[in-house]
Amino acid sequence: MQSSAIFPLFYLPPVGYFSALKAHNFNFVLEKQEHFPKQTYRNRTSIASPDGTLDLIIPVVKGAKVHTALKDVKISYDTRWQRLHWLSLQNCYRSSAYFEFYEDGLRPFYERKFDFLYDYNLELLHWLGKQLKIDLAITETQSYEKEWVGLMDYRNRMTKKEVPQQETKSYFQVFSDRNEFIPNLSMVDLLFSQGPQSKTYF
Repeated sequence: MQSSAIFPLFYLPPVGYFSALKAHNFNFVLEKQEHFPKQTYRNRTSIASPDGTLDLIIPVVKGAKVHTALKDVKISYDTRWQRLHWLSLQNCYRSSAYFEFYEDGLRPFYERKFDFLYDYNLELLHWLGKQLKIDLAITETQSYEKEWVGLMDYRNRMTKKEVPQQETKSYFQVFSDRNEFIPNLSMVDLLFSQGPQSKTYF
């Protein structure tokens, strides 16, 4: 089956991202050659915290400006961001129903150092697909094209401002006793809350 959509590659993508993938039967093209846009989900994810939404941001090596291809953007380890992200995930989701079920599989992503942001995000995407028992049929771009004929283009549609506004069904979240339902958090929020049933959410 031929791909019908092109997507950006995000860090632990939001739930709405997977809903969009489902609309294309998880058969899609990943944009690998685009210039790295700042302030997007390509190097950040949003999770639930006691105070509402918490953004976790992967620092990139300085010089990753608008003219650096995404595939060439390197992750910076000047700060101990992996430890911070893992501690945040533990602290925010330890009490969720399924965190311990997925913990051992996710932890290595916060211990092993990856050179490139694209490679790191791609392996996380494959890990999420495996947990959801979804076959991801991924093709990668070999060159950058401003417009792709015949493909629905999501590259500039899923911005940090736009994704939270996408309509999604509610489900039980950690801290629901103090926060209203927060839509379109990272897919791990749904996974830690719903476990193997997450796939039926779509």
